[in-house]
Amino acid sequence: MASGVRNGGGGGGVGAARMSGKLDRQSVTATPKSTGKPRLSAGGGAYRRASSGSLPAAGGGRASSDSGVSSRVRVAVRLRPRNADELAADADFGDSVELQPELKRLKLRKNNWESETYEFDEVLTEFSSQKRVYEVVAKPVVESVLEGYNGTVMAYGQTGTGKTFTLGRLGEEDTAARGIMVRAMEDILADITPETDTVSLSYLQLYMEMIQDLLDPVNDNIAIVEDPRTGDVSLPGATVVEIRDQKSFVDILRVGEAHRVAANTKLNTESSRSHALLMVNVRRTVKGRHEMDASISGENGHSSSIVGSLRPPIVRKSKLVVVDLAGSERIDKSGSEGHTLEEAKSINLSLSALGKCINALAENSPHVPVRDSKLTRLLKDSFGGTARTSLVVTIGPSPRHRGETTSTIMFGQRAMKVENMVKLKEEFDYKSLCRRLDIELDKLIAENERQKKYFDDEVERITAETQCRVTEAERECKIALESEKAKYHQEYLDSIKILEEKWKIHQQSPKKQIKETGSSPNEVGEVQNLLQNEKILRQSAEYEANDLKNQVLHWKKMEAIATAEVVKLRKMLDTEASQKEKLEEEIAVLKSQLLQLSIDADETTRSLDRGDGSGKIFPGFDSLMSHTRNSEPREQSNGPKPPIAKLFEQVGLQKILSLLESEEPDVRVHAVKVVANLAAEEANQEKIVEAGGLTSLLMLLRSSEDETIRRVAAGAIANLAMNETNQDLIMAQGGVALLSMTASDAEDPQTLRMVAGAIANLCGNDKLQIRLRGEGGIKALLGMVKCGHPDVLAQVARGIANFAKCESRAVTQRNKVGKSLLIDDGVLPWIVKNANNEAAPIRRHIELALCHLAQHEVNSKDIISEGALWELVRISRDCSREDIRMLAYRTLTSSPTLQSEMRRLRIEY
Repeated sequence: MASGVRNGGGGGGVGAARMSGKLDRQSVTATPKSTGKPRLSAGGGAYRRASSGSLPAAGGGRASSDSGVSSRVRVAVRLRPRNADELAADADFGDSVELQPELKRLKLRKNNWESETYEFDEVLTEFSSQKRVYEVVAKPVVESVLEGYNGTVMAYGQTGTGKTFTLGRLGEEDTAARGIMVRAMEDILADITPETDTVSLSYLQLYMEMIQDLLDPVNDNIAIVEDPRTGDVSLPGATVVEIRDQKSFVDILRVGEAHRVAANTKLNTESSRSHALLMVNVRRTVKGRHEMDASISGENGHSSSIVGSLRPPIVRKSKLVVVDLAGSERIDKSGSEGHTLEEAKSINLSLSALGKCINALAENSPHVPVRDSKLTRLLKDSFGGTARTSLVVTIGPSPRHRGETTSTIMFGQRAMKVENMVKLKEEFDYKSLCRRLDIELDKLIAENERQKKYFDDEVERITAETQCRVTEAERECKIALESEKAKYHQEYLDSIKILEEKWKIHQQSPKKQIKETGSSPNEVGEVQNLLQNEKILRQSAEYEANDLKNQVLHWKKMEAIATAEVVKLRKMLDTEASQKEKLEEEIAVLKSQLLQLSIDADETTRSLDRGDGSGKIFPGFDSLMSHTRNSEPREQSNGPKPPIAKLFEQVGLQKILSLLESEEPDVRVHAVKVVANLAAEEANQEKIVEAGGLTSLLMLLRSSEDETIRRVAAGAIANLAMNETNQDLIMAQGGVALLSMTASDAEDPQTLRMVAGAIANLCGNDKLQIRLRGEGGIKALLGMVKCGHPDVLAQVARGIANFAKCESRAVTQRNKVGKSLLIDDGVLPWIVKNANNEAAPIRRHIELALCHLAQHEVNSKDIISEGALWELVRISRDCSREDIRMLAYRTLTSSPTLQSEMRRLRIEY
């Protein structure tokens, strides 16, 4: 039987002599562990040991991005056992392939007497376990990723040959059936240090040449960004999830698989219709090296150790890409048609582009067509790039698919000729250094503040001590001065007394005194001078006494004037007291009138509610007119009664409003009821606002704790809010904030209905949209839905419909861009929940609001994600009101995003 050996050379033993010139070049695989663990090498399909120094270690804390080591793509072939259909249909035929795992060979039978032999790095029989597949195919790549190298594990083969089983099997029922994805993450999480290392991932699918996020299905067209300097490709729009444990990883895989596109074909009941890519990013901090360098440099001095401590740590960033390619298929065998046929065309085109790139790389072609497909752009680093790549090709045993099996084997043979230059990805972690420096700076600032506080305390203590000493010295000096002054004064008095005595003696016997004492005329002159000085001092004292007497007389006159003023003020106080008594009597009369008026208003309201009123207000008009217009004759009992506005013109609106500030609760209740009845008539609203009624009503909302007062005041404000001018005044005086506060405190449904009605009226003003939302108006409306009362819900729905209508009008007039403020405040879920409410007013307003929101294209994604698209379709078909039904129809037909989603969901429209 003739046979040939592929991969270069004729028959003979397995060895380097049988490989082509390219395969003879032994590539070295880095060992991620430092224990010299045996590792698979790509040379000649045989095992060889590689020391931990096979790849150059990154020195000096710099990324080794400018040098790399050649590493061939490793390829393993895995045979799937026969399935039930093949056991029945091919029972009389032998397998199309024969495996020789001990020689790492595969024989492909052309017919009963001729076969071709191919060599691979690993040959896995149909009995090989999932663990065995992982250890020989993916584990060396995972270990390289943990050391800082990029790695790729990829499965290629015909549809239905077990690619997804090999890579993505979760093994929830049987742990032995876990695929490469689950086992790789287990090894990664077991090797990293959670305190310093991080693991994150993205899960994507390439479907119909569109990159879609399996973790966020709305993100269905992610752009590829290529670094113009390095040529690296990235997907910044993809969802990135940080992984902490294996359970969360399995949950993420389960979510992604649920979103992956699959279809039922003749070859596979669950055929993957997209290429799946699991991208795992590992970030590890390299410990030990820069600390050692810092300690060595520290021997030369303290300053060197400080510089070493500021050296940034080194991080290694690597990426593991696990690629589950969609299976290649022939249309005549898979039976694809319609949309499935288009999917098959897209799959085959992308796989064909990948095959062209592999061929170009295997032949060292100067041009590699990586831009022919998004798949080849994403795998640019895996084939001919800097990643360590391992490929498993899956085949079936059936002779009916010999052509597809041959194509798969040849793809693997060409891939084995592709050389990559693996590079270690190291860089300085300047962010970590910045965080460390920030912490050190905070410590220094805190220490400086402590030192400053200590210094300030010391200065304050020394200042206080010095002040005490100065005060004590001043006190002692003052005491000493007083003592000296008293001493000298006493000596002066004693001297005067002695001189007076001498003067008397001298006057009595001048001559004798002269003889006896021997005093000279000079002494007598001195005594005379002293006496003259004493006279001058006495005269000065007399002048001062006279001046004091004059001042006393002046103050007596002033006292008399003040007494007269006091008498005058007492007379004025008596006058004011009499006027106050008159005013109190008038207020008492007004209170009685107001009480009667409120009672009449309540009776009128009840009669109108019963339907027996004719629009006339206050049957007690005659009694009130008798108090207010004593000079006019009483009207006949059966005559027509004047309207309430004319009635209050007689009483005085200002007096009624002043009673809103009364200290008696009953008076305030009746007063606010009267004002509310007045506000119900549009003709009275301007007068109420001009007289300060709006300010008084808002003050009642702010200060009153009576539920009735707040309910009636809110109703009056709601009536006033129907006027656009009044709406600006309500906003300017903080009315929305007060209404929101009232809504949060109230429990009575009628109070909430009044508050919701007031806010709903404000929602209809285009100019107040931003301010209304900023002051919590929309949040207040949503908060009131907890009441559940139909009347309250109807007012809430009306407010939301008014707001949405104003937004839609602003978008049409190009006065607004961006997403709806209602959606930002979380209104859309409530709209969807109540869109089919049994109460017609609620349902009508909600349907209007939903139609207006959907008219703005930027809201379409939120409409779809919240499930509101189905409600729009229902409204356009089943709504009882034709105008709303036509509005929903126009909205659906004018939105490209909604049209695309309806086509995807196969909604006929």
